[in-house]
Amino acid sequence: MRDRLEWRELALRHAPELFLDRNEPFRPVRVGVSLMKKTGPSPSFDRTVEVDGRRVGAVIEYAVYWDYDIEHLYDLEHVWVYLSPDGDVFDCEASFHGSYVKGIAPGGGNMDESGRIRLFVQPGKHAFAPVREAFEHLPNLHAATGPHAGRGGVLEPGMFKGAFKTSSSDDELAVAHLRTFRFDIAGVYEPYEWDPAMFVAWDELKAEIPARMTALLQELRETAEA
Repeated sequence: MRDRLEWRELALRHAPELFLDRNEPFRPVRVGVSLMKKTGPSPSFDRTVEVDGRRVGAVIEYAVYWDYDIEHLYDLEHVWVYLSPDGDVFDCEASFHGSYVKGIAPGGGNMDESGRIRLFVQPGKHAFAPVREAFEHLPNLHAATGPHAGRGGVLEPGMFKGAFKTSSSDDELAVAHLRTFRFDIAGVYEPYEWDPAMFVAWDELKAEIPARMTALLQELRETAEA
């Protein structure tokens, strides 16, 4: 019981503050938390998380799940918050289009006195960055939320292979559905308020995702047939 309380307390205390574009049509659904106290593979991302016990005492991994990315159904993004052996936040990394970047800006300008980190969320695509200007270097920033909307159909990563994409028409349904969410980026970022109930253990979220996706795709099929 204490271990469960510990990861929840730490996860809520150090959850990054997200800033979303004013016109962002989607919101996170759930956050799967893993508290890593020794070096090992990430439970939900293709990387090794280093915990040396000297500089790094523990790493909180946040797997942030969205039903939608503007270009495809299913989206899982990540933030890693590094704690010293004394429990202080001193580093952060965040997912960025299949890889990851440093989550603390030079000089720590996106980190408050309590150690809470502020991250900007790419409109529609949900990559994370410590400064909003990072997105302006992406050549498809505006195309992704406009003409490219839905072009990826249903994204089914390896850990969920065969779990929810069961019909040959699923991709076509996803394309048509996501095109209805096309939007113009406002360029104004506003804070997103977490609901504490969104934070669950990663294993719980891993079990929930296929059920959510199966239900969403079935809803799209029924709507198409109506």
